Amino acid sequence: MTDIEFRTEDMLSPDRVVDPYPFFEQLRESDPLHWNDHYRAWFLSRWEDVNSALRDPRFSSDRVRPVFETKLSVEQQEARRPMFEILQNWMVFNDPPDHTRLRGLVSRAFTPSAVEELRPRIEEVVTEQVAAVRSRGEMDLIRDFAFPIPAVVIAEMLGVPAADRDLFKDWSDAIMVLIFGAAGVAGRREAAQKSLVELAQYLRELIQRYRNSPADNILSKLIGAQESDDRLSDDEIISTCTLVLFGGHETTTNLIGNGIRALLANADQLDRLRDGEVTMQTAIEELLRFDGPSKMEVRMASEPVEMHGRTIAAGDQVYLIQAAANRDPDVFHSADSLILDRHPNRHCGFGFGIHYCLGAPIARLEGAIAIRALVESLNGLRATPSGEVWHPTLISRGMSSFLVEWDA
Repeated sequence: MTDIEFRTEDMLSPDRVVDPYPFFEQLRESDPLHWNDHYRAWFLSRWEDVNSALRDPRFSSDRVRPVFETKLSVEQQEARRPMFEILQNWMVFNDPPDHTRLRGLVSRAFTPSAVEELRPRIEEVVTEQVAAVRSRGEMDLIRDFAFPIPAVVIAEMLGVPAADRDLFKDWSDAIMVLIFGAAGVAGRREAAQKSLVELAQYLRELIQRYRNSPADNILSKLIGAQESDDRLSDDEIISTCTLVLFGGHETTTNLIGNGIRALLANADQLDRLRDGEVTMQTAIEELLRFDGPSKMEVRMASEPVEMHGRTIAAGDQVYLIQAAANRDPDVFHSADSLILDRHPNRHCGFGFGIHYCLGAPIARLEGAIAIRALVESLNGLRATPSGEVWHPTLISRGMSSFLVEWDA
């Protein structure tokens, strides 16, 4: 066994959770198609390979149903069926034609024009959050700023009453540790299933409310599509809404948290942003590349695939390491440096192909507005020493806590 094979058994050792990039560099240079016995999966790390696999239909997103049907005992299937019945309808776990139908219905709420209409409300929410913390001189940036902004926006888009928004924090945290592949979290499946079931029941009641009294929100539009014979069942509406609620704030929360952290660690680039030398639009793309919220995407080979002189067998799980691809020196000059006006910037932070992140336009907009407001409003903003706690997850990269302070 080579050194790299030995060292990659645990992708979530404490040092790799905090800073996975030196390890990803070693993988990318020494073993770009790596088989890991611990996870029983392949890991792709070069930009060209990740980009190609994200567009290749042989790398299937339909990976929940096969595992449930072929890898679990009858007893395990019965125990996990409530969770499976929700997750099987997530569009990110489906290939065409089901993926095409589900995405087509939801995508209407995330067109560039529809997202741009949200700008005044996002600016209002951000202004309120800044005002709430400005005089304190310190905060947990995740809890007090990065989470509330997208949580409010996505809840309003779906039609969740304001009084119920806090319910989604606990539900989302429990779901996140399962979906994103957390390590060392006891009872994570049970907690995730309980949260998914509770969220589904809540949404089922909300569907009935908006079926009786439609409003201008995504949930009402999905109900309307169902009644227009788009063949969307209540179960599919519920599954789609759990995905939108969950994905709609996790990605943006991590983009804001990771983005602020990167800027505070690169004072020269932060000064360029504050001075107007770099546009926020360009800066967001580099923050997504440098330390974005998506660390990996997961696929399952639907047929044998030959790569790098090896064979990925049908049914093998494959992790596409976006975070490694985004630092590939063959594509990005000075790849380990934050360069806010980098151009071109062909990062794969939101993926490529038919599964390109549906919420990318709103994540970009929320991230740009929130990050600019924070760095312009809080003088002397700085990270608190030893103030970071990272989620120990394979798929996402984000913090559960990030303490900052400023001159109030």
